Amino acid sequence: MALWCENMALPPRVLVAPRPSGANGQGNILLLRHPKLEEETQYLFTDGQLHEFNWFKERYGSWFLGDYVCEDGSVYYCTLVDPIFVLLPLFEAARMSNGKDLGKFRQLDEILYIEGYPGYQHLMSIAGKHMELVCEVKEVANMKFFRLDDSKVLTWMCCKVHSIKELSPN
Repeated sequence: MALWCENMALPPRVLVAPRPSGANGQGNILLLRHPKLEEETQYLFTDGQLHEFNWFKERYGSWFLGDYVCEDGSVYYCTLVDPIFVLLPLFEAARMSNGKDLGKFRQLDEILYIEGYPGYQHLMSIAGKHMELVCEVKEVANMKFFRLDDSKVLTWMCCKVHSIKELSPN
């Protein structure tokens, strides 16, 4: 689905993204840290799925958006991203391990509280389910505590590589 977004401060742009199916018909644009570069990056969170924004520009081209012409011909598009990739650095830091110590178990709300990045709080609804794949989980008095598990992370990454390899034509 193609949309064009208009903001008073910015010129209209073309965005290709999934249409949210919720009652309000909107997704949330979240400002999170890039998992590798640790710089601020925008993501779209809609219908329990996380998408990253990408930008593409043809050498020549433009878009006609209502009464406006987007002269540079650029387009923004959203691609699905596995939230584990985005959350791994947070869970790594949260376990506070050193040496042979496996680290601490922590609750999701503790792990996902990152000062200056309230967007992580929106991921609370999906983080537990996804991170159980790569964490040890202990339940005490109806509260879940998580600790990243290196062997589970390695297994998860091997599965990712295997699934990508199966999609490859060679």
